[in-house]
Amino acid sequence: MSNQQTAPAPLPLLAVPCCPPVTRAALSQSDAEVMAGMFKALGDPVRLRLFSNIASAEGGEACVCDIQDVGVSQPTVSHHLRKLREAGLLESERRGSWVYYQVAPDVLAAMARLLAPAGR
Repeated sequence: MSNQQTAPAPLPLLAVPCCPPVTRAALSQSDAEVMAGMFKALGDPVRLRLFSNIASAEGGEACVCDIQDVGVSQPTVSHHLRKLREAGLLESERRGSWVYYQVAPDVLAAMARLLAPAGR
């Protein structure tokens, strides 16, 4: 039996392309809660930097070892990454000792669609 730990199972993806642009139709209560959670998670400067580091990483994924230099301790980085995962913004995979993160599929498109100006 191996002592190697595996990453916890990913949380259910909360951020799905759910919503018409706010300029086209009013959001339902459930859609508003999902999208508010995503935007709230990005409302913290450290989380926004971590998300940006991952989203802009070569190959679309980043090892936690390469993105943790955001001016806070490693446990705080882990806390913020967990919050981004819980909001459905990130997915992760453990490889050996490290965890690799990537932006959840369709998240950026869903957020962009929600905020698209009328007529687009």
